[in-house]
Formats: sequence, C-alpha cells, structure tokens
Amino acid sequence: MTVGTQLQQAISSAQSVAASLRSFSLETQDQQAKQMYSSLSQNMDNIVSQLQARFNYVSTEEPQYKQ
Repeated sequence: MTVGTQLQQAISSAQSVAASLRSFSLETQDQQAKQMYSSLSQNMDNIVSQLQARFNYVSTEEPQYKQ
C-alpha cells in the first residue's frame, strides 16, 4: 500500500468521523453535548484539511505515491 493510498484512507476516515460528529450534534437536545460535538467536528475538518494538504504535497513531490 502506497503512502498516497494510506493518506486517502486516513482522509476518508477523518471525513466520516466529522460527519458522524455533525450528526450527533444535530440529534442531541443537550446543549452542552451539541456544542462539544460541533467543536469536535470542526477539529476533524481541520485535520481533514491538513491531511489533504499533505496528500497534495506528497502527490506533487513524489509522483510514485499517486494512486
């Protein structure tokens, strides 16, 4: 498995976690939990952005890692 493939899998997993957290935020009535889930989903969105930036860098610098 290439680094590019591993990064893509990590990005997909992080996106899934962010989506789940957003869903939890919408489904709960507890305002404190809603705020926590929302904050965590924003953190995951930042992680996705960082992973995507790394994937883009690896793809341009190391063409053999492209999928």
